[in-house]
Amino acid sequence: MTGSDHFLWWRGHRGDRPHDARWTEIGEEDFQEKERRITGRHHLPGPVPDWAEDLFRVARAAFIADKHVRRTGVRDRWTRRISLTVPVTEYERWQSAAVRTHFTALLQILTGDLWNVDFRPLTGHRVEEAMIFPDDPRASEVALFSGGLDSLSWAATRSRADNPRPLLLVMFREIGLLRLQQRVYKAVERLGGPRPVMLLPMSQTPAGDGSGLRLETSSRTRGLLYAAGAIRAATAHGVATVHIPENGQLALNPPLTPARSAACSTRSVHPWTLAGLNAVIAAVSDAGSAVRVVNPLAQLTKGEVCRAGRDAGLTPADLESTLSCGKPPTRRSGGPPVANCGVCFPCLVRRSGLLHANGADGTRYEASPWANNLPFNRGTDWRALQRWLLGRYTLTDVLTDTPLPPGTDPASALDVIRRGREELARLLQPAAAAEAAGAA
Repeated sequence: MTGSDHFLWWRGHRGDRPHDARWTEIGEEDFQEKERRITGRHHLPGPVPDWAEDLFRVARAAFIADKHVRRTGVRDRWTRRISLTVPVTEYERWQSAAVRTHFTALLQILTGDLWNVDFRPLTGHRVEEAMIFPDDPRASEVALFSGGLDSLSWAATRSRADNPRPLLLVMFREIGLLRLQQRVYKAVERLGGPRPVMLLPMSQTPAGDGSGLRLETSSRTRGLLYAAGAIRAATAHGVATVHIPENGQLALNPPLTPARSAACSTRSVHPWTLAGLNAVIAAVSDAGSAVRVVNPLAQLTKGEVCRAGRDAGLTPADLESTLSCGKPPTRRSGGPPVANCGVCFPCLVRRSGLLHANGADGTRYEASPWANNLPFNRGTDWRALQRWLLGRYTLTDVLTDTPLPPGTDPASALDVIRRGREELARLLQPAAAAEAAGAA
């Protein structure tokens, strides 16, 4: 470790303090929400096992460390060296070499940074129990619900299942986008499927670090935090599987250029990431309360996901009301009140998916990627996509970015990307029309 390392210590009980001045203390106060709202206000029908509380705490600590250590302060403006220590109840399990190896590798593939994660016993501190109402219905299925196209399509599909036990959707509120998320959830309710649907809203918004400076803008650990929250809820409901719906195209997220390889593109639902998270869960969980995280849409393109939503009863307007953008304009200071910028790579995939399923896309975007007046820097993803579509994409390309976990069929992954490329190629048609109109 060098002088450029960053040492962060998640607070335990009052007597549990760092041993020297290298360590910066972080903790529950670094979230805008009060701790009681996070851990005690949700109506859970059963207790949360210690290992799941530990996982949630560790994920929260990693998220705050990720936000507090700014990439602009390191030499290459990306790769950071972060040492993190977190107190856990199941200390012997977390401190094992297998867990530390799995969890460190998980963080490194997510963020592209060099992590050293250590655990210490959580003693002299009582974890506040959630409010338990034994008579509340227990869900038979749990899924993350973001307000995006994929999570909406999956929720709509599962709400139609012939199952008397509820579907639980775990939704993390997004700053400036809560109304949109609620509106998208209403689309599921309006379907009036035979199955009860419950919504569990959660909030995990980082506060400032006291410096007055803006926190790190990238947030590669957010997906891990959300998954841990859903896992926590699943254990209380006695559900053995958590669904994280993401089309296979964006789950694999092949880089459009060599500069966008590995953690420079989001990998939160990549097969390798889910396999790593499941390995951690298997190592720290109790035999009777283990949970497995899966992506139920891993074999579908964006267009196929949109079509599945239509088959479940969603309208084109329902699909167009969703959030897909990597950097929603409404989050920007002075940005327009629209959810999707229209020019980032997730928005381009969204455009192609809606064209595939509906034949048109009526989404209100901030900008068009083929507009003549688009600033040069905002057309970066569109130009990269055009070049990528003109080139070949082979099995070697699938295997050279982020490795696939054992048991994953590379040919199947390649086929998803191939079908996605065919959908994306449809975007070249309106681009050509716009160019012809401009020339005229």
